[in-house]
Amino acid sequence: MESHFATVFEALADTVGDAPALVQGTTRRTWQEMDDRAARIAAALVDAGAEPGDKVAQFLYNSPAYLESWYGTLKARCVPVNVNYRYVDDELSYLLENAEASALVFHASLAERVARVAPGLDGLRLLIEVDDSDIVPTAAAGRVPEAVSMEALLSGFDPAPRITRDPADITMTYTGGTTGLPKGVMSTIGPAVDGLLVSVPPALGRPPLAHVDEIPAVAAELCEAREQFGSLPACPLMHATGLGIGALPTMTFGGRIVLLEQRGLDADELWATVERESVNGIAVVGDAFARPMVASLDAAPGGRDLSSMKLILSSGAMFSAESKTALLGHIPQLVIIDYIAATEGMMGSALAMNGTPVETGRFTPAPNVVVLDDDDTVIEPGADRTGVVAIGGTSLLGYYKDEGKTAETFRTIDGVRYSIPGDFAQVRADGSIQLLGRGSQCINTGGEKVYPEEVEEAIKRHDGIADCLVFGVADERFGQRVVGVASLDGSDPEVTPERAIDGARASLSAYKLPRTLQFVDLVPRAPNGKADYPSARALFRH
Repeated sequence: MESHFATVFEALADTVGDAPALVQGTTRRTWQEMDDRAARIAAALVDAGAEPGDKVAQFLYNSPAYLESWYGTLKARCVPVNVNYRYVDDELSYLLENAEASALVFHASLAERVARVAPGLDGLRLLIEVDDSDIVPTAAAGRVPEAVSMEALLSGFDPAPRITRDPADITMTYTGGTTGLPKGVMSTIGPAVDGLLVSVPPALGRPPLAHVDEIPAVAAELCEAREQFGSLPACPLMHATGLGIGALPTMTFGGRIVLLEQRGLDADELWATVERESVNGIAVVGDAFARPMVASLDAAPGGRDLSSMKLILSSGAMFSAESKTALLGHIPQLVIIDYIAATEGMMGSALAMNGTPVETGRFTPAPNVVVLDDDDTVIEPGADRTGVVAIGGTSLLGYYKDEGKTAETFRTIDGVRYSIPGDFAQVRADGSIQLLGRGSQCINTGGEKVYPEEVEEAIKRHDGIADCLVFGVADERFGQRVVGVASLDGSDPEVTPERAIDGARASLSAYKLPRTLQFVDLVPRAPNGKADYPSARALFRH
């Protein structure tokens, strides 16, 4: 069997076909049902002229259709492409054109945007509309006349036959980052599958596997023992954390994916779903998800049966020690794995459980991960210097149609190919790495460098502060001055910007403190929980 997600999923459908694969509210699909639907999608793509390597874009909210169309795209050896469902016309048009998408799968509630941009994209040969009128009553079908409904497509095609695939087939994940236009990160499928053979089984109480052929037997054992793992991606599947951490590891070993019905995080719904579906693991994006989850549990202590919970996995944004400790207090058996990663690669992880010290932003580096100084020299443990995190031996291919950015981010140094996403860090004496922040947001004030994440975490520790973003604005004397916006959680009616800043003095040097902090109704973040610095700047009143 090839190391290919589609081929592995087919083997699982043959082995644990009656086991649940996808759950969202009353919608439930077994592995055999999911495979059948994905095979019909593959047949429709081929009928529309799609060939191996063609791009299929997914303009979708979290839903069974997301994972079914992703799987069906890989079945046909095409390339799935994620599209942020918040994109408006120009952003949507740019991404579809840049990716050279030949097909688009979209929710009916997003149809008006699709109808406006599709006529200008000659490469689109197939438009598939997914009905979501049960969630958005105004999402009437038919607004894109040339589109075919997902259900009509499924009934109109027989399942595509099984084929042999190449582990060198690719997936493509568009990452917007904090600056610039979205970039498509190309990744080969084979190494991704092989990596899961080593990393996932220990979390399931099994030893690492040597070969992909062993997966179906392990999945069958888990199902027979009633130990099938249930994962809930609380963050969007269109984000690398949702799909790559929340869904694919579980699916690769025959588990089930449980999706929330609401669009946007409702922490009460999340915990109710965990209880109802006996969820074992949740994927989040740092404090933007963890803090509301803690608040929900604080509001009803002991009110939920969370005995099924084993793991919370996070990546993509800072996950504070305070949030981790609070979650462990509510769920004593929980293990939290904070992956320090970017779309461009995995840097390392931090493990938190009851009885172990919990820190913010400090992690154990993955193999071949180093910190490089300005001269591309590896910084040794204990050196009091700052550098950039470099991920050695990466199998990522680079950015689609952007040789300049690929050369800048993926560099060969002393014979080793590194991915260097732009995260600044220091190496502690014990070899652990202390993450400081993304260089693109670094503030230079009077010659001193300030990394926003460190300041944001210090401000958020103050009672009454729900969230915070910090950035630099022009200053005649210092070049830039540190400022920020923060939102309140209502727990301390006496909190003021001055008190919040003063509370951070114990952990921050004076030059790092915000000169001005303004309270706003809501600190702006993307759907995946990542900081939206441009919107935060727009909210700030100079």
